[in-house]
Amino acid sequence: MSDSIGTLFFKEKQLRLLLTLSNSGTREWYITDLAKAADVTYIHTSRFVSRCEESGMLASERHGRIKRIFLTKEGREIAESLSGVMLKIGQAKQQMAQPKAPPEQKEQ
Repeated sequence: MSDSIGTLFFKEKQLRLLLTLSNSGTREWYITDLAKAADVTYIHTSRFVSRCEESGMLASERHGRIKRIFLTKEGREIAESLSGVMLKIGQAKQQMAQPKAPPEQKEQ
């Protein structure tokens, strides 16, 4: 795959998947459940999980035909950082949306 780690997570669907995993605490996730919770297709979620496993950010355990997935230590650190970035972006958008007061004119 030609995507670098940076471009992988700054896509909307990938961010939703990663932040859903990150914000769930100790919940166990399966690809189907994660896809539904993040409102992303199963195939997209499956591909994302595979790419994250290759990069060492996700790990999985097989239970028959079902694969349980979870963030690794590195994956949690990246998710926390991205969560902070998304918070800052949201704050910046709110500030930009606020009407600006006209500058005060000096009296002559």
